[in-house]
Amino acid sequence: MKQEYELELEVTFDTRESQLNNILSWITKNLKFLLIPGSRLEELSRKESEYEVNRSKRKLIRRFKSTLTILGIIIILITLSFTVFPSWISPYTYEEANGILSGNWGTPSPDHPLGQGKFGRDILARMIYGARSSITIALPALFFNVLGGIILGVIAAYYGGWIDAVIMRITDIFLAFPGLVLAAVFIAILGPRLQNIMLAYGILGIPYYSRLIRGNVLQARSLPYVEAARVSGAGNWRIMFRHILPNCIQPIIISFTFDIGGVILSLAGLAFLGFGDPSLIEWGNDLSQARLFINTAPWASFWPGFMILITVLGFMLLGDGLRDALDPRLKNL
Repeated sequence: MKQEYELELEVTFDTRESQLNNILSWITKNLKFLLIPGSRLEELSRKESEYEVNRSKRKLIRRFKSTLTILGIIIILITLSFTVFPSWISPYTYEEANGILSGNWGTPSPDHPLGQGKFGRDILARMIYGARSSITIALPALFFNVLGGIILGVIAAYYGGWIDAVIMRITDIFLAFPGLVLAAVFIAILGPRLQNIMLAYGILGIPYYSRLIRGNVLQARSLPYVEAARVSGAGNWRIMFRHILPNCIQPIIISFTFDIGGVILSLAGLAFLGFGDPSLIEWGNDLSQARLFINTAPWASFWPGFMILITVLGFMLLGDGLRDALDPRLKNL
């Protein structure tokens, strides 16, 4: 018993001596940190940086957990499901949904839960296939808008002078006219085909994005990191698109999400006015056809209008959530 007690004391003494040695060793190695104000330890700085990154990510994710943002994401996922898998979800094929059948403006029935439209076409099937038409036109047009707007806006803001003046005056001319009117003129000249509609919206959105990115680049081009890149020998194109653009892209992402809903609404308005592609299943076309029968067949105009409303609302809610999550000015709200 006595030997076990002595052995335990010896182990305890060795442990305390080891701990004391470790403490003295740490103090010796970090005298600068202990004595000089403002000194930092590399290991502590690294852990602090990791903590801030993780905390920032957690905060960003938390901002996407708002009820309205989640609702917008759910709506978008449903719309994208209609876009990607329409033949699996729709009770009728594309040819049947766009064909000539019996039961013109028929009431809802077991075979047609939401009723029938012009030429007896099933409204539920046209709602599903109409999502693909709207998304197929809106997304490529907006990508073209963003690409062209970024290139012109960055070049105009970075070089300035007569280059900036020429590009901005051209954008002012386009922005002076209502976009829907210009799109109608383009389509009336080129013809109401899918490619022409995409081209019209792809061109008409460039001035807005070029103005948006130009304002941010004007603020960023005089910052120290741009001067440091220029002194280090980086070329103009590398400075513009490698250093400046990543720090100015945030408002473009937010605006892109908002504008998806805006383009879908504008496409529906264009089709409602008779400038859409008649061969497409499109919600605006259905509204245009059903507007004269709103008293006798209200379901034919209600459901396409409802799909336009809910789809635009979904993208607006997602854009609002993105703005709250990415805009540092709203971090305390």
